[in-house]
Amino acid sequence: MSEGINAYDAVVELNDHTHWAFGTGFDDPLAGIDTSVPPGTDTAEQCLALGDDALIMSHRLAEWCTNAPELEDEVALANLALDLLGQARLLLSRAAQSRGEGETEDTLAYLRGEHEFRNVRLVELPRGDFAHEIARLLVFSTWRLGVFERLVDAPDPVLAAIAAKGVKELTYHREYAAAWTVRLGDGTDLSHRRMAAALEAVWPYVDELFDSGAGRDEFDAVIRQVLEAATLPIPNVSVAARVAGRAGRDGVHTEAMGYLLAEMQSVVRAHPGAAW
Repeated sequence: MSEGINAYDAVVELNDHTHWAFGTGFDDPLAGIDTSVPPGTDTAEQCLALGDDALIMSHRLAEWCTNAPELEDEVALANLALDLLGQARLLLSRAAQSRGEGETEDTLAYLRGEHEFRNVRLVELPRGDFAHEIARLLVFSTWRLGVFERLVDAPDPVLAAIAAKGVKELTYHREYAAAWTVRLGDGTDLSHRRMAAALEAVWPYVDELFDSGAGRDEFDAVIRQVLEAATLPIPNVSVAARVAGRAGRDGVHTEAMGYLLAEMQSVVRAHPGAAW
């Protein structure tokens, strides 16, 4: 991100080097769309939450560079991270515009404290083994794809356009995660055990994704189909072990979030006001 340029400007500058931050497909998703904020909508809150989800998940996926089991998967995970970074930029830019408090995508990403972030806690969990990342990605992309498919008809035309672009990206994310889930679950005894353990580890964070209940049946159907192909059971997590409530959306996070933000925000906070 650079001074004086926002997500709307960067995505339409044909020769701008910042294009890399939008993942794949550089066509302007907002071409011809009225970007004024519709009155009476919760655009700012929606975009902030979804933007935070994408930003933090992007950071976690980027941590797999030089750590993935194969070079091909390092490239794939990096591209997934860039897709989500592109979504984060557009969503945080829209949130800043909707809030009208002189904020930008940069100030929202780099100058907020932990309690001001509204991401679900699933995305901030520390990096585990590869099976853990695949389990998290499967849950996250399946859930987020359902959310974006519903947002294609959102009252805010900008949010609807961002969602329409994101549906294409998230469809691939889910397919990638599902393929690896089946490969690991229906592979060796060791890979089967690791994949099952990874699902058990992320499953307590699933309920938080569905605070309104919308989309849970569709999510369960997709996950069930994938896990059946992977010869894996749906995790049986006790009520006591589940992470209840809207904690992430309310600004209450896991211990891992503070360490993540310290790393992600360190350069900007060390050099306030610097331009790159």
